[in-house]
Parts: sequence; C-alpha cells; structure tokens
Amino acid sequence: MVQTIDAALMKTMIISGAALLEQNKKQINELNVFPVPDGDTGTNMSLTLNSGVTALRSDSCGTVTACADAVASALLRGARGNSGVILSLLFRGIGKSLKGKDVCSAADFAAALTRGVEVAYKAVMRPTEGTILTVSRLTADAGRTYCESGADFEGLFEAMIAAGDKALAGTIDQNPVLKKAGVVDAGGKGFMYILRGMLAAVNGTPVEHTATDGDDVDSEGADFANLSDEEITFAFDTVFIVRKKDPDVDLDPFREYLSSIGDSLVIGEDDEAFKVHVHTNTPGDALNAAQQYGVLELAKIENMVTQRDDLAAGRKAQSTDDLEAVEKELEAMEQSGPVDVPPEKPYGLVAVCAGAGMQAVFKNLGVDAVVTGGQTMNPSTEDILRAVQSVPAETVFVLPNNKNIIMAAQQCDRLTDKNVVVIPSKTVPQGISALVCYDDTMSAEDLTEAMTDACGTVHTALVTYAARDSEFDGAQIHSGEYLALLENQLLCNTSDLARLIGGIADAVRDFDPEVLTVFYGEDVTEEAAQAVADKLRAAFPDADTQLISGGQPVYYYMISAE
Repeated sequence: MVQTIDAALMKTMIISGAALLEQNKKQINELNVFPVPDGDTGTNMSLTLNSGVTALRSDSCGTVTACADAVASALLRGARGNSGVILSLLFRGIGKSLKGKDVCSAADFAAALTRGVEVAYKAVMRPTEGTILTVSRLTADAGRTYCESGADFEGLFEAMIAAGDKALAGTIDQNPVLKKAGVVDAGGKGFMYILRGMLAAVNGTPVEHTATDGDDVDSEGADFANLSDEEITFAFDTVFIVRKKDPDVDLDPFREYLSSIGDSLVIGEDDEAFKVHVHTNTPGDALNAAQQYGVLELAKIENMVTQRDDLAAGRKAQSTDDLEAVEKELEAMEQSGPVDVPPEKPYGLVAVCAGAGMQAVFKNLGVDAVVTGGQTMNPSTEDILRAVQSVPAETVFVLPNNKNIIMAAQQCDRLTDKNVVVIPSKTVPQGISALVCYDDTMSAEDLTEAMTDACGTVHTALVTYAARDSEFDGAQIHSGEYLALLENQLLCNTSDLARLIGGIADAVRDFDPEVLTVFYGEDVTEEAAQAVADKLRAAFPDADTQLISGGQPVYYYMISAE
C-alpha cells in the first residue's frame, strides 16, 4: 500500500488524471445542457489541466511542493471557461496546502483538496450547488473522514471516488436546469475522471496519453527525400482537422474543390470531424474553404520543395516539428510572463469577441485590444492577460461578452500591476451597450457602475443550430434545426427560419425596443440577413433597426433589443 507520495508519483498522478480526462472530454462535452454547439466543458477542463502537464514535463519538480506550485501556476494562466477556472482554483488551494512538503501523506492530500475546495468556493461570487463545487466538496469530506482511520492512498482515493460518484449522481436533483435535461453536471464528471486517473497512477497503472483528434496529423507525411522536381507539382503538404457543424454535411463539393487546387487528396471523416491531407500551392485557400463546413481545429503546412532541397544538400529538413523548439525559445525569453506596458492614460479597454465584423465594431468604439474568442472557443486567462498588459493604461476594463469567460477574465487582476475591472457582459450586444456609455472623465467606480448598468438594458436573442437530437423541458429538438435563445434560455426550435424570427419578434415585443441590431454571422449571406432585418422592421416599425455583418461563428444571428 502507498503510504506517501513523492514528487515523481505526484507528477505521474496529475499526468494520468489529465490523460483520462482528455480521453473522455467528448463525453463530458455531450453533457452540455442545451443541444447548441457550445458543449465545451470537457475541452476547457482538458486544455486547462494539460497546461499543468506541460509545466510538469518541463520542470524537474524535486518535491511535492514544487509539483503543486508548477501545476497551480500553469493552470492559473491556462484556465479556460468557468469549469477550467474552478479547476485551477482547486489546484491553487492544493498548492497552498502542500507548501514546504517534500512528500505527501494521505491525510496531507485530503487536507490539500479541502483547502482547494475552500479557495474555489471563496472565489466564486455566488456558488451554485449541483456543480463541480458540490462534487469536489463532498469528495474532500469523504477523504478527511477516511483519514481518521486509514492512511493509504489506495483506500483514500477509493473512498473519495465512491463519495464523488454519489455526489455527481445527486447533481441532477440539486440543479433545476440539470433536472430538466436529465444529465449530471459536466464539470463534476470531469473532476471524477481526474480522480480516477490519479488512482490508476497510485495503483501502478497510470493512464497513458493516446492519440485523439489532431495527434496523428503526421501520419500522411510525404517522403520528401525521394521527390524530384517533376513530382512536386504542388509545393505545400497540408494537413488539417475540422470540427463539423453538421454531422451529415456533404463533403463532395469540398472534395471537388480541393481536387481542383491540388492532388494527393485524402479526406477521412466521422460524425463529428473530418481530416484532410492535400498537396496544394494555395493552402490558405484550402483552409478558408474548409471553414464553410465547420470549425478549424488544427493545421500543419510544410513546404516540400524546401524540404527536398535541404535533404538533397545533406541538411536537416525543416518541418512543423521544429516549431516546438521555437516555442521553447520564445518561452525562455518570456520566463517572467508578459510585461505590463507603462501607463500613458488612466483607462483602457479590452473586449472578447469572434468575427472580423465584430472586432471592427469594438475597435471603432475605442477598444484598445480585442481577444479572439467566444462560444466554443473560450480564451484562457493568459490570452486575456496579454491583451490587458498590452494596453498602456492604469485601469483596464475587460468586456468578456460571454458568461463562460467572465471568471477567466477575473483571474487577471492578481497577475498584473494594472487595475483590472471586469464588466460582466454576457453577450456581445451587452458589451457594445457598455461601450456606448463609456466616458473617461468619470471615476473608475462610477464608470464601472454605468457600464454594468448598461449591460442590463440590452436583451439578446441568438440564432444557432442544434448540434444533436435532444429533449429539453418537454421540447423535442432535432439535429440541424434552428434554435432561438433569449437571454441564454431556449425560446423555440424549428426548421423554418422565418417562423423562428417571428417567434423572436413576439418574445422581444414585451421589451418595447427602441433600437434593434442584427449581427449576422460568417455563414449568412447579406441577402438572407437583409430578409431577417426586414421582417423585424415590419414587426417593429417605430424601432430603429440596424444590420451589421458580424462574421461571428456558431451563431447565424445575434439580435439585440434596447
């Protein structure tokens, strides 16, 4: 039986937990309450924890304290989404509790997890039960109880996992939203996979990292040394993975297009994604065209001509593998992290959004830096921090524009000498409304209050699509249907877009809007968007209705009513 864990075992436990989480992230994503394409809890938790794994692999970590500190620091900066932030908070508390310890007993670990839970609860302004917070708290309680009579790690983890599984099952009844959907909490589920991965390491059978989407991008690599000039008709060996918007999407037109601009074409697909290998002279065109069918996740582009020339001359051929060394050099140059730009003005602004049109809107409204991100692609705390530190201001206001990014943004304040104020904008229209009332002659306190109040004057309707068949609150939802969300609550679903827009108009009528703004997404033509705007103008003849090309992914339309 394992009575104590040293740095080596602690490192293995965390890596094993991250590996099991990675293997099951899709299942966790599927627990997303709404069937909209934003089920990213598993992805966010996995990306967050893997930032800690990267830190462990590049650090000698001679003590348990060193391991815990390395992971806590990496997770703080790498946290993505609310679930990722809470996970980082748990590890921050664990790191604080294990300070000064070369090795760790079972009782030490149980106490450390308890400290992590305390830190997480304290950091969350309004803790909600029936979430990862509940699951981790009851898990830690079981761990302390076990240590009153037991001292081995096998028994500790078995006791914690038994309690955690019970707590996870109970989240359905604790959270009304989960109860309606009939699912357990996704964050709690992810937490349990981490514990199981850790137990596997304690038992001497750690979970190994296995290839997932994107890990095998080199499998179709060309044998560059044997290629002659005549054989290299197309110079760039291009491999990329795209997450499908529609599991039944017809890729035949895309195949025909790629065949017209390249050769050696191979497309593999399943219900969720497709992977492309093609030789072409215009890889950018291939990637742009691919985004009509889904979200680009990973890409590798290598110049076969220069690689062949290098090999022919007896030199090492450059490849994308060399990027790892370049990244390490950049990391070495920035060991202390991003550096604050000296302040030149009292206030600055950072906004998070996706889509060229949306970014232009925020820039035109005076935002100093825009962080690319939003639904399905939550930026990390580090991403937001870099933007904050690039702004030459004493106080930087951050507009997250998504409820799942607010917590990650709030972590920035303790990582910089600047005063970071997060305005809790949950949608892009709320962020825009906050900017409209921005006045740099006001005090920071008054400005915070005014911008926050402005967010509350905007009602946002979102039009997206159902990523899967589902039943929610009595409504039967079919994959591919249009979905309308009002204030992030399901309003209606149908395959008839005109009917959907009519439903949105009926719902926002109660708000008696004076201004309606329609932002249309990257997959919507201007003609189609104009038809939607005209329908709203007819419904609200006295309102000022504006149409703006947002270019945003995921949402066909964002409609704000003020």
